[in-house]
Amino acid sequence: MKAVIPAAGEGTRLYPQTHTKPKAMVRVAGKPILGHLLDQLATTEIDSVVIVVGAQRGEQIIDYATEAYGGRFSFSFPEQTVARGLGHGIYQARGPVGEEPMLVVLGDMLFLDGYRPFIEAHREGEADATIGVHEVDEPQHYGVVELGGGMRIERLVEKPVNPRSNYAISGLYAIEDTAALFGALETLIETETTGTGGEFQLTDALQRMVERGSTVRAQRVSNWYDCGRPEPLLDVNRILLDRRNPDPPENVTDSVVVPPVDIGENVVIESSIVGPHVSVDKGAEIRESIVESSIVGRDATLTGAHLERSLVGDDADVRDSPARLNVGPNGDLNL
Repeated sequence: MKAVIPAAGEGTRLYPQTHTKPKAMVRVAGKPILGHLLDQLATTEIDSVVIVVGAQRGEQIIDYATEAYGGRFSFSFPEQTVARGLGHGIYQARGPVGEEPMLVVLGDMLFLDGYRPFIEAHREGEADATIGVHEVDEPQHYGVVELGGGMRIERLVEKPVNPRSNYAISGLYAIEDTAALFGALETLIETETTGTGGEFQLTDALQRMVERGSTVRAQRVSNWYDCGRPEPLLDVNRILLDRRNPDPPENVTDSVVVPPVDIGENVVIESSIVGPHVSVDKGAEIRESIVESSIVGRDATLTGAHLERSLVGDDADVRDSPARLNVGPNGDLNL
């Protein structure tokens, strides 16, 4: 089985953090989102990973993955030159995947329980495809599955106006019959059959598999977070720091650091209170500030700031700000 991570999306829901980096490279709890995904894949038997990158800034993903995880995985990096939907992105992986089974892991979804239980459930179910699902209160905002007996999926609909099920697709897929899925995607693309948002939807291709007689089953999943939005990203930062409880920083002057925190290399903390649940990338400087439940980017500078549940981008400069902020890379904020 190979893993496929579609990571070509622009990450508009995380603007301004994704103006200068792919969404999968946004830092949370000490490393990029992509690093956490690869850490979890490393606990499985999977040793080949296909990461679909975008035409812009894809080199950041390539460099990070190969440098940090090249000893554990073999990588392929097909490019999605034009953003035409998740289905279109997955279709770009057809060459490296071939007809081998694949585990599709969305590049902004973190499953805190890992992937091993899902892979095992897929194999026990002997299905052509298995889709991770969970119950939600507002299914009209999600891709939804309608179930028959034995968790067999009878119908999939992307963001239905009048949903007949509250089982939402969670962003985790195990595909045994990859030839059937790539064939369904090829039909959609060649016939220009777009779905919701005018894009080629993976949901529509899976529905074609169902219509052609494939056995597609649902598997309940839990403890997953959508890291493509600021608030869940901060929640994941808190949860992961609680689980890891990193060692306290060393370069601290007249300051109080409240664990758990993750402090990168060459970070300066002076006359400040930092923590709990703060992730600070390398080279940042924090002076005369109070920071809690926040993520501070590489080489950012905080002076006289009081921040809670805030995102501060790389190279940003924040001064005298008693606020909740989402400051992008190279931002300069003086209040």
